[in-house]
Amino acid sequence: MHATVHLLTRTDFPRLKRRAVDTLQLNLGYRCNQSCVHCHVNAGPKRKEEMTADTIDAVIEFLTASPEITAIDLTGGAPELNRNFRRLVIAARSRGLRVIDRCNLTILEEAGHEDLAAFLAAHGVEIVASLPCYQKENVDKQRGKGTFEASLKGLRRLNALGYGRAERGLILNLVYNPQGASLPPAQAALEADYKHHLGERYGIVFNHLFAMANMPIQRFGSMLISKGQFNAYMTTLREAHRDENLDQVMCRSLISVDWQGYIYDCDFNQQLGLALTDASRARLHITDVTVALLEGLPIRVADHCYGCTAGQGSSCGGALKNETAPAPSCNPLSIRSRTST
Repeated sequence: MHATVHLLTRTDFPRLKRRAVDTLQLNLGYRCNQSCVHCHVNAGPKRKEEMTADTIDAVIEFLTASPEITAIDLTGGAPELNRNFRRLVIAARSRGLRVIDRCNLTILEEAGHEDLAAFLAAHGVEIVASLPCYQKENVDKQRGKGTFEASLKGLRRLNALGYGRAERGLILNLVYNPQGASLPPAQAALEADYKHHLGERYGIVFNHLFAMANMPIQRFGSMLISKGQFNAYMTTLREAHRDENLDQVMCRSLISVDWQGYIYDCDFNQQLGLALTDASRARLHITDVTVALLEGLPIRVADHCYGCTAGQGSSCGGALKNETAPAPSCNPLSIRSRTST
């Protein structure tokens, strides 16, 4: 796989400083039941990295000592494959924290996880679920054969429990990623398109759609290099940069913790090895810091940061700015024609 960090670290991206931290994003491991082509952590079934029970304990201690933290955001791989996933969820919810699970949907149909959806519902966990298109052909191309049908089964299971239904209060948000080297289309219009198509054809409901740009790192970045598209994609991101998006980028109020407990400004920096360090350049660990210590620190930026500020912006919560546009299709050719300006 082609590395991209050496292509990104020399940058003129604007300098940023951290505000007060209110969200702790935890990568619980790189093991996943899928191997998606856009995956920025290079996750897959053969990965062995997993956050240990001791590190989970350290995280819980950090949360207990940090009333400023209001949310934890659980990622992977498939975070649910971590054997301590449920213990962490219960500990966080007992402390009144908002818990977000970045779920790939197909994990809900895996053997041994048949009760996972019910567990998430019982504890009021918010679900952010990857569904990069509402068309079977495109989803299976990006995420593997049979993924679309398995995702629909997972969505139906969640809907039956009340997820995506306003009156039940169980939040189900979906995630769209482009299939190629282009920016996402306008989020609001695409959300309406998703809701119409999934509702009319499959009876699926959800709360919101998050449209996220693909980052030029790990598996996706390597694919861009292999196809000779890396420089062109970086030009697309840089030319679409908007200064007004800088105020809302996720790294201003979030810290990312890797499976070993080391701290980063965001999940993307984590995958590039750009850790937060002390004065001696040693990596900072979750056991080394407090929320007060982190506030005001400079954020490590590189050229991939343009992926968060290009166009409507992109964060863990989707677009940063509302844009209006005709309702698009999630057909990759259609998207490319609308966004490659």
